[in-house]
Amino acid sequence: MSVTVEKPGKPAAAPETARSSRSLVDAVFRAREISIAGALLLLVLFTWIAEPRFLNDQGIKDLLLNAAILVLLAVGQSVVVITRNIDLSVGSVVGLSAFACGKFVSGTDHGVLTVLLLGLLVGAGCGIVSGALVSFGRVPALVVTLGMLYIIQGVDYWWAQGEQINAADVPQPVLDLGSGSVLGIPYLPLIAFAVLAGTAYVLRTYRAGRELYAIGSSPEAARLAGVPIRRRVLGAYLFSGAVSGFAGALWLARFGTVVADNAHGWELTVVSAVVVGGVAIVGGTGTVWGAALGALLLTTIGSALAVLKVDSFWQDAIAGVLLLAAISVDRIVRVRMTRALRKRSAR
Repeated sequence: MSVTVEKPGKPAAAPETARSSRSLVDAVFRAREISIAGALLLLVLFTWIAEPRFLNDQGIKDLLLNAAILVLLAVGQSVVVITRNIDLSVGSVVGLSAFACGKFVSGTDHGVLTVLLLGLLVGAGCGIVSGALVSFGRVPALVVTLGMLYIIQGVDYWWAQGEQINAADVPQPVLDLGSGSVLGIPYLPLIAFAVLAGTAYVLRTYRAGRELYAIGSSPEAARLAGVPIRRRVLGAYLFSGAVSGFAGALWLARFGTVVADNAHGWELTVVSAVVVGGVAIVGGTGTVWGAALGALLLTTIGSALAVLKVDSFWQDAIAGVLLLAAISVDRIVRVRMTRALRKRSAR
């Protein structure tokens, strides 16, 4: 009779390799976020040298206000893209929500909470429809959300019939939300930061958040591991829609005057911000912090071009170049990281 004795320390090799792999991935994406932040600082410094008024009190406030709504949309879009999907309807949801909120409060004394809640409900309703078709109907996300974009825009135009909601008809507390500040910092950037920080915490800390990354990395592996893929994808779209609707309510507070085509064409800008910020378009990697930095970078580029009196056409051209560069870099990083992980596993 023979007895087989296992060598000590062998079972710990796999967990050690997994921890090493995770640390490598985290280090790569921290480096990407740092590089985006560095590019943003260089852009701000160059523009400030060319035009010192760019960083006066009003200039900084305008920059933060302009970036706040785009940051919110980038956060919602990131959660969807992490699951290897996409939401092209966010801009139209903002337009519908802004007009619905404006129509509802026009000539009334409704408070801020009512407006924000209505925006959330409108956006969440749109997100549930898209999420259900993608997760349970198994229709490609690109097809579903592109269709939703045109449907929502059509409903918005039909409802508006050319009508415009004027700031004079919007309750003053709502307008104060868009123009007010605390300790010199406008409310809108503070709200965007709160949503950003809360989302980042959930994605990194809670199991549901980590499962979204698992779905994006490998849907089949996630399914075998028992991850409720359909529910998680539906939840991602629900969150994206709710954030977009919330952003629509803040759009009303920020500008006061709204029409049917508010935020028209923002879809590609939001996707660009997310991808430039390091969230892989193929899912599974990236952070909402990076997406927020990407949104802030694109907003700063637009503001810098306006200050430097450069044709606004170049803003779209630069955004396109950054998008292509980000996708190319993501591909290169992914290939090299896969090789590095394989070498570590072999050791």
